[in-house]
Amino acid sequence: MQTPLSRLPQLVTCTLLVAALAGCTLVKPWERDLHARPDMQPDSLDIAIDEHIYFSKEASSGGRGFGGGGCGCN
Repeated sequence: MQTPLSRLPQLVTCTLLVAALAGCTLVKPWERDLHARPDMQPDSLDIAIDEHIYFSKEASSGGRGFGGGGCGCN
């Protein structure tokens, strides 16, 4: 015979499992704008640095659709 105290780990595990599964849901397309908050976007300095690195690496192949070439040196 099991005592109530010996079933405590099972109860805790089941409770945590149900709580975790209750948080799983699909985000509808019309709800996605709520998750794309402006404060979650990188700031302009991060964007400028990332673009500078990208253009420096891709300068020999033309970058983002721009014509030209070269070694990428500044």
